Amino acid sequence: MKRRSFLERILLFSGGLILSGSYTSALATPSTKTIKGRVMAGSKKLSGVVVSDGYSVVKTNRKGKYELPVNEQAKFVWVSVPAGYDFPNENGIARHYQYIDNSSEQDYNFELKALPTDDAKHNFIIWADPQPRNKKDAQRMLDESVPDTVKTLQSMAAGTLVHGITVGDITWDNPELYKDYDQGVATMGIPFFQVLGNHDQDLNKGGDEVSDKTFEATYGPTYYSFNRGKLHYVVLDDVRYLGKDKQYDGYITERQLKWLEKDLAMVPTDNLVILCAHIPVHWGVKNKEELYPILKNHKVHIMTGHTHYNRNVIEQGIFEHNHGTVCGNLWTGPVCGDGAPGGYAVYEVDGTDLKWYYKSTGFDADHQMTVYVQPAENQNRMLVNVWNWDPEWKVEWWADNQYKGTLQNIVSYDPVAWEQYQGDQLPKGRTYVEPRETEHFFEAFVPATVKQLKVVATDRFGRKYESQKAIS
Repeated sequence: MKRRSFLERILLFSGGLILSGSYTSALATPSTKTIKGRVMAGSKKLSGVVVSDGYSVVKTNRKGKYELPVNEQAKFVWVSVPAGYDFPNENGIARHYQYIDNSSEQDYNFELKALPTDDAKHNFIIWADPQPRNKKDAQRMLDESVPDTVKTLQSMAAGTLVHGITVGDITWDNPELYKDYDQGVATMGIPFFQVLGNHDQDLNKGGDEVSDKTFEATYGPTYYSFNRGKLHYVVLDDVRYLGKDKQYDGYITERQLKWLEKDLAMVPTDNLVILCAHIPVHWGVKNKEELYPILKNHKVHIMTGHTHYNRNVIEQGIFEHNHGTVCGNLWTGPVCGDGAPGGYAVYEVDGTDLKWYYKSTGFDADHQMTVYVQPAENQNRMLVNVWNWDPEWKVEWWADNQYKGTLQNIVSYDPVAWEQYQGDQLPKGRTYVEPRETEHFFEAFVPATVKQLKVVATDRFGRKYESQKAIS
């Protein structure tokens, strides 16, 4: 479908309905009206494919057909793209959905394309908070972040399947810049799925029921799922817009939680679940205790953004990756609030095994720490920022080639972030950006006679990263 006609159709019916139900599901919401369709791959009828409207979750029958009772609040019907099939997209932007036209009787059919290779092994990229506020910011994204990501993609083995997910704040309250983001996605050349962020809301249209309209018209539903290999990906909207003075909170609606239970009931328990949202679940979602029990039968990794720092947290057995941002600290300086360089995350999948690293924009992939030396009384303090650290890492150090053991883990501010952002006058132009104290720091006190320091950080996968620092 042409982009213009697609968006015109979306906008024409922005306020319409969605669907629910199917031949093979007892999970549908009762309704007096149904819609139907078929999922095909060429002449092949695809059975067992999950279709949803955000209320009911159903599977196609052996002829590839489904039927859904319409929920009055539903706007979209989407296919949870099954493993082994390519993601429908328009110049990279995922188009795995259709808008429901309640004014006419029609079938909602989905045409998929089989992948040429097995997708048990694949990679994915997480972009958090590109967040350009104006054309200058957007141009930096296109000139810096996009080429860096393209270079990373080119470094992967030929034929590697890769997709991207942007976990919110695609722009900074400026939907006019969506087209710049879309240009970047097209340039990167891989399918991208989008998550709604607090800065992707319509700020002048009322509360949470209506604030998502522009995002929906551009990128479709705000929650959905898809599959690749043995991974089941879920996107949730955990931003509840309160409709006044840009106020919002972190909250997952009951509608989404009910849908998620139905969606995960269709997923084998030995599959890995990748749950993507904007606001970090572990501290920012008010009703997280309603979410965690729904996830208990699955191994889950959560992908979030929003905070403008990089942090790994394990809570209730769930690993949450709170990502450093594409924009750094809102395009104002060289690092995020915790001193992590602006960048993105790269995930490598083999079956249900997951490996990852943080890729700093403008640096090689092995750039994983910064070593600082600060004068102290009759000695020096070495402070090391290992921004993608988690408790399975080991951080060791040497002084003048003598091994000194493991470094002490501490909570600290990053010196560059402090210098660039601390105080109500910094940074110039956007003075509300502040440094963030985080726990991925290490320190040692070094005799003043030491002239050379070396730090080796070993991640949970056994990969070693080394940095050396001369003391003058």
